[in-house]
Amino acid sequence: MIDASPLDRIAQRERLLLIIAGAFVSLNRIGLTLARQENWLSLWPLVIWIGCASAMHLALNRLLPRRDPLIAPVVMLLAGWGLTLVARLAPVFAARQAIWLAIATAGGLTMCLLRPGLRVLQRYRYTWLFVGLLLLAATLLVGVNPSGDPFAPRLWLGFAGVFFQPSEALKIVLIVFLASYLAEKRDLIVTAQSQLGRWLLPPLPYLAPMVLMWGFCMVLLIWQRDLGGASLFFLVFLAMLYASTGKGSYLVTGLVLLGAAGVIGYQLFGVVRLRVDTWWNPWPEANSRAFQIVQSLLAVAAGGLIGQGVGLGAPTYVPVVHSDFAFAAIAEEWGAIGALGAVLCQAILVLRAMRIAVQNEQRPFRSLLAAGIGILLGTQSLLITAGVLKVIPLTGVTLPFVSYGGSSLLSSFVLVGLLLRISDPESQPHFRWLKRAPLADFAP
Repeated sequence: MIDASPLDRIAQRERLLLIIAGAFVSLNRIGLTLARQENWLSLWPLVIWIGCASAMHLALNRLLPRRDPLIAPVVMLLAGWGLTLVARLAPVFAARQAIWLAIATAGGLTMCLLRPGLRVLQRYRYTWLFVGLLLLAATLLVGVNPSGDPFAPRLWLGFAGVFFQPSEALKIVLIVFLASYLAEKRDLIVTAQSQLGRWLLPPLPYLAPMVLMWGFCMVLLIWQRDLGGASLFFLVFLAMLYASTGKGSYLVTGLVLLGAAGVIGYQLFGVVRLRVDTWWNPWPEANSRAFQIVQSLLAVAAGGLIGQGVGLGAPTYVPVVHSDFAFAAIAEEWGAIGALGAVLCQAILVLRAMRIAVQNEQRPFRSLLAAGIGILLGTQSLLITAGVLKVIPLTGVTLPFVSYGGSSLLSSFVLVGLLLRISDPESQPHFRWLKRAPLADFAP
C-alpha cells in the first residue's frame, strides 16, 4: 500500500497558508468597503479571488501532488492584495483586474499540464522567441496606448477594448530561450575560449546566437522607449549567464556596459534624462517634473510604522499610483510593516525558485528555467521598489502580482505555473479528475 501521508501534508500546509492569505485579503477588502461606505455587492471581486484560490488548490492537488506548498499561497496573497489596491486606487479598473485574475489563474494552471520534461519549450525555443519578437514588433506598426495620449509610448496591442502588452510575453519566451540555450551550450561556453594576442576572449561562436537574439529584443524595447523593460531584460540576461557559467567576469563586464548605456541613454533619450534628474535631486522641481517621485516619498513617509489604514490615506495624489507606484500606496496605508511584508513575500518566491533550481541541478534546462523565473521576479520587484523609494532612478516596471495590469498579471501567473511544474518533476499530467494519479516514491 502506498503511503500518501507526505502528499497529504503538502496539501494541508498549502491549504492552511491559503486560509491565512484569505483572512488577510478578506479583512482588507471588507475594511475598504467600510471605510468608503460602499454597498456590500462591491465585494464580488473577493468572491472571484476565493474561487481562484480554491480552484488552484484543488487543481494542484490533482495535477502536482508533490509541488512546493509555499508558492501558490504567497502568489494568491499578493494577487488578492493587488485586487484591494486597485479597488482602492482606481475603482473603475477593479472589475477588469478581477477578470484578469481568473484568466491568469487558468493560464498558470495550464502550464501545470505540460509534460515534466518541458520538451515543448526546450525543443522549440527559437519558434517561441520568434513569435514573441513578432508580437513586440507589431506594436511598432499597430501599437496603441490605452490612455489615448498620442504622444505616450504605444506599447500595447488592442482589440475590442482589451489591451495586451507583448513585452510581458517576451519576458517568458526570453527566459525559456536563455534556459534552453545555456543548458545546451554552457559546457562549451565555460571551457572553450578564443585568444586575441595575450587576451582570452569568450567563445564567440557559442555566445553569438544568444547575444544576437537578446540584442534584437533590446533594440525593439529601446525603439519603443520601454527603457524599464530593457533594463530588466539586460539584468536578467546577465544573471542567467552568470548562473549558468559561474564566471564573474561576464557579470562585471555586463554591469560596466549597463553603466555606459545609461550614460549614452541620458544624452539621447529625454525620458532617461528626466528619470535621472528627478532621482538625483527632485525637490527643486517638486511641482513639475519631479511631482510623481516627490508625492511617492511623501506617501511613504505618511505611512509610518503601521500605516494610515486601508482606504484612509491619500495615495491617489501620486500619479499612476495603481500601476508604477503601487508600493508607495502599500507603504502609506499599511505602513512599514506592510511594505516589508510585501517585500518578504516577493523574497520568498525568489528563494523557493532558487531552491527548486538547486533540486533540479541534474536537469540543466529545468534548473536554469527555475532560476530564471526567480531572477526575473526578484529583479523586477527590486527595480520598482527601489525606484519608488528613490534608491535608484525609476524604471517604470510593475510590482509582480500587485500592480494593475492584465498582461503583467497573466505573464506572472504563467511563470509561477512553470515554477510549480518544475517543483514536481515526477507527476504526469492527467485529465481523470475522479481518480488520483499514480504516485512514485516521495523525496521530502
